[in-house]
Amino acid sequence: MEQHIPDRSWRAEEQFVELGDARAHVVRNGAPEAPVLLLVHGLGASTAWWNPVVPCLADAYRVVRVDLLGHGRSTGPKSGDAAYSVPGQAERIGAVLEQLGINRVLLAVGHSTGGSVVAELARQRPDAVSALVLIGTGPYPEADTSDSPLSRLLFARVPGAFLWRAFNTAIVRKSLSTAFAKPAAPLPDELADRTRGMTHHALAATARGSLAYIREQPMPDRLTALGKPLLVVFGAQDARWRSAAAEDYRVVPGARVVVLPGIGHTPMYDDPQTTCDLLLEFAGSAVQTH
Repeated sequence: MEQHIPDRSWRAEEQFVELGDARAHVVRNGAPEAPVLLLVHGLGASTAWWNPVVPCLADAYRVVRVDLLGHGRSTGPKSGDAAYSVPGQAERIGAVLEQLGINRVLLAVGHSTGGSVVAELARQRPDAVSALVLIGTGPYPEADTSDSPLSRLLFARVPGAFLWRAFNTAIVRKSLSTAFAKPAAPLPDELADRTRGMTHHALAATARGSLAYIREQPMPDRLTALGKPLLVVFGAQDARWRSAAAEDYRVVPGARVVVLPGIGHTPMYDDPQTTCDLLLEFAGSAVQTH
């Protein structure tokens, strides 16, 4: 059922979980008996996007990271878009947790599109998630500042596939660089390599599914219905989503909203210590609540 791959970095345990139509890549860090923090990356990313905060978090918690279908080292169905929709991705992550024997997650943390996925996971399995953290997750399509004619072509089915084949590593690195504050440190090779290795179908179908999810119902409305403790983190210099839109999450009862000055779309890299401190503080309050 599972193929274990030894990895000693940060006491990491890597494995693949078979899901029938796909194989999910999972990385676990920290003491097995500790409360679980689930970390889910965003569109075109991978588990590696959490690397800077894992050592800090794993000192106190069991940190579980999962590559979304078709991302990182996870595989995905070769046809059809349903598996790449937000509900489809959340369903697969729920199945992964079940196979790992994880009945409850203290914090389900999602970055960008991953925020929508963990919120949907909490809707599908309300007893499995105690609290939610959304980092740089767009609340509705109008807040998307990265939309452009080129991106719309890229995420289209036919012309997008031709464009993606034409994109070389340098173009991918330049595109990914908008996820970080300026001036940013050189983009780690692992981040660019994992994105470049994706199929166009996985990338485009996930992008379309992500926008469809927040177009159908804005994230603040979805989160209000869930009734889970919520922390929302945005970078004030986010180049992917309008940072002022973070304030719209304040309509969610009890939500805590933090906007970090000088930080871009990926606080985990731009300021890992502050990001880790916020997560640890919120995890502590979630422990006291539950």
